Amino acid sequence: MHAFDILGDPVRRRILEVLAEDEASAGQVADVVRAEFGISQPAVSQHLRVLREAGFTTVRAEGTRRIYAVRAEALHEVDEWLTPFRRFWEPRLAALETEIARGKRDRRRTQEES
Repeated sequence: MHAFDILGDPVRRRILEVLAEDEASAGQVADVVRAEFGISQPAVSQHLRVLREAGFTTVRAEGTRRIYAVRAEALHEVDEWLTPFRRFWEPRLAALETEIARGKRDRRRTQEES
């Protein structure tokens, strides 16, 4: 299955967002996803299975719990696909970074003058 087929589903994207913050048990993931999407725990388990089988997550047993984590290597395909499009936003992000730095510098100068 292609990475974008996996990531095309908003529930699976949200699961990856949750796991990008820190590893989590299946129950913790289910609590977040069920609250936001109103789907059942078995449905969340199916999404976790798809992510695991596609290589986007790892799972390990910790007693009776299953702990999931993002497998960053799986996102490499997405990163490669995005490479030609980075030219559209990288200059804008660099300009934003410059403006933020300029604003911080100006605030420091104002504070020092006060």
